[in-house]
Amino acid sequence: YEYILNDTRARVLIASQELVGNVQQASGSQQRLTRIVVGAQQDGYLGFYDLLEQSSPELAAYPTCKDDAAFWLYSSGSTGPPKGCVHLQHDMLFPTQYYAKDILHISETDRCYSVAKLFFAYGLGNAGYFPLSAGATTILSAARATPEGVYSDIERYRPTLFYSVPSNYAALLAHTRRGPEFDLSCIRHAISAGEPLPPALFQRFKDRFGIQILDALGSTEMLHMVISNRPGELKAGSSGKIIPGYEARIVDDSEHEVAPGEIGSLLIKCDATCAGYWNQHEKTKEMFLGHWLSTGDKYYQDEDGFFWYAGRADDLFKVNGRWLSPTEVEAALISHSSVLEAAVVPRQDGDGLLKPAAYVVLNTEHKMAPEFVLELQRWVAERLSWHKSPRWIEFLDELPKTATGKLQRFKLRERQHRSAMG
Repeated sequence: YEYILNDTRARVLIASQELVGNVQQASGSQQRLTRIVVGAQQDGYLGFYDLLEQSSPELAAYPTCKDDAAFWLYSSGSTGPPKGCVHLQHDMLFPTQYYAKDILHISETDRCYSVAKLFFAYGLGNAGYFPLSAGATTILSAARATPEGVYSDIERYRPTLFYSVPSNYAALLAHTRRGPEFDLSCIRHAISAGEPLPPALFQRFKDRFGIQILDALGSTEMLHMVISNRPGELKAGSSGKIIPGYEARIVDDSEHEVAPGEIGSLLIKCDATCAGYWNQHEKTKEMFLGHWLSTGDKYYQDEDGFFWYAGRADDLFKVNGRWLSPTEVEAALISHSSVLEAAVVPRQDGDGLLKPAAYVVLNTEHKMAPEFVLELQRWVAERLSWHKSPRWIEFLDELPKTATGKLQRFKLRERQHRSAMG
């Protein structure tokens, strides 16, 4: 909170009652804040509900145009400090039409449940302006999204559109109960975003609940989805196809388009793209290339038009002179029945050469014995090749993630650096 307050230079802060303690801690050093509004009035703070009671029942809309700034959303911070994305008045219209209506066919009969909260770009569409645009119902929960809580909400409120992230789908699969299976029959579409959904997770969820998860690619900069699998047209492990209304290019380092099957940098042309990053002029120039946004992702496109994630631009590394995509190795590890999550980063061996190192979270009480490490190494080698098999495997209770569930791979690299320094 303190980072965002410093970055925005906000004069007014509005926070929920549950965050009063965080507000007190974050606002202590803020010179620019003139007003702090919380749920109920208390010493030093204005009460939101008191202000609401004093306000007019009619709201006179401020005269704006479509290109005026409307709201900021902060990126998840998966590659470093979050960046403030400045969105315009008209930005919400495009994902609403192109994704919510044209892909998901949202209607007033739908009930929307999003694991991602409203203050994230993903959750803002899922549980905010998507259902509002269609007269649908939105199911809001302030509680942290635990497997028990999510299952309970689904069985109680019966959502038809369920939005989550891969780490939460993995947690749901790892959770069981005695007696009858959890009833997810109300869900007509389950959607995943935030990071690639491994094919093994897709298959496990389908086998257990009979639901095919629609994986998609979006970002805070682009506000919501731009590439997506869709009902009746999906490939497990892919991000799907470009959503009609948007454009995509995969280019090499010279910005020339690559052939199908070749890995390159993904560029997106999207009318919902933010105007730029607040207070980060150099980063804005680096990422915004005319009408195109450089996503920072490496992708390839198959001959059927599906896009396949190969990693972040700074995630790929060479092993024995050949490029290695961490996500490919992670998918192989997760396909093992004992593995819940995995992350792969480069590590130098005794000769100073880069080799893959894996961090693994287990979904069982499996003993972390040397024999099991060898089993996982062989598992990957049999499905890929020995040069892609992790040379080192470390077991963790959990992987570092952002609040939206994105893997913070840079923290694992920092962990390795600290270990190397002793």
